Amino acid sequence: MPPLLISLLAVLAAYLLGSVSFALVASRLFGLADPRSYGSKNPGATNVLRSGHKGAALFTLFGDTAKGWLAVFLASRHAAEYGLGGYTVGLVALAVFVGHLYPVFLRFRGGKGVATAAGVLLAIDPWLGLATLCTWLLVAFTLRYSSLAALLAATAAPIYGFLMWGRDSMLLVVGLIAMALIGKHWQNLQRLMAGSEPKIGGRKQ
Repeated sequence: MPPLLISLLAVLAAYLLGSVSFALVASRLFGLADPRSYGSKNPGATNVLRSGHKGAALFTLFGDTAKGWLAVFLASRHAAEYGLGGYTVGLVALAVFVGHLYPVFLRFRGGKGVATAAGVLLAIDPWLGLATLCTWLLVAFTLRYSSLAALLAATAAPIYGFLMWGRDSMLLVVGLIAMALIGKHWQNLQRLMAGSEPKIGGRKQ
């Protein structure tokens, strides 16, 4: 099979994997309401937590992170074996992330991508992923705003990448993911500035 076709199939598979919403899977497994019907109406771990079920939120967080990591890990591991260039790994990273944001299974209305982005970064470079994750955790646990933590972590990720790698092609992938994350959190930023953004653990409305 030609490498170009394998590359296209890998990108398509990554997009479909990213399209699997673990927020909906968790809600069905634990007998909860559709996360798109309450709170921020976002199918993500933070909104699932508003249901009051921590186990479902953790399941969502793990699943969304794992799919991002798995797609990039498999692409990185088998790229040389199938004669694929490094660009394929970058495209797979973007595809699994975009799949979460715009899932074909949910009519292209997905989550905001924080957990999936974390999985992608951990697979690209564990140190980059850990540095970005620590930034998110520091902000989230001190200020208790998931959105603010995501915005600051997204801003920091390309900076960390540049400090670690210098000018590297994968830095473009990290930058694109960071910009998409910031864009998906634009309304959250407006609510933060207005003082109306809910904190982590707030009950559903």
